[in-house]
Amino acid sequence: MWPELRELFVRDLGKLIAELEAYPDDASVWRVRGDIVNPAGMLALHLIGNLSQFVGADLGGVAFVRDREAEFAGRDVPRAELIAGLREVAARDGLDAARLDEVSARQLPGFPEGMTTRYFMIHLYGHLKWHLGQVDYHRRML
Repeated sequence: MWPELRELFVRDLGKLIAELEAYPDDASVWRVRGDIVNPAGMLALHLIGNLSQFVGADLGGVAFVRDREAEFAGRDVPRAELIAGLREVAARDGLDAARLDEVSARQLPGFPEGMTTRYFMIHLYGHLKWHLGQVDYHRRML
């Protein structure tokens, strides 16, 4: 299952990169309008932090210190920097497929006790897709 799931992550991180590239300029990635208060740049920062922590560090052993507050407070990060971060996340492949059925080392609020790594990876993929949809909507709205 891991090769297929990894392929989906890489594919959709590529779609997120394409969405960011489709904005007319860097400023529009950070623009908010009406009730939409989560700009695409913030969502990209959040996904970089989320996947770097849970997939890169926790599962792949890649050194990473997450600053979740900065993911939501950051503004005006150039698209090139966001895209580079997303490409770096997509390039990571440190998860051993044999670990998918292990109980996750991290117990998070709202998740079942004893959840497996497989369960959590499926959740993370859904989380990526949710925010990818938000970015697509944000871009089209502008």
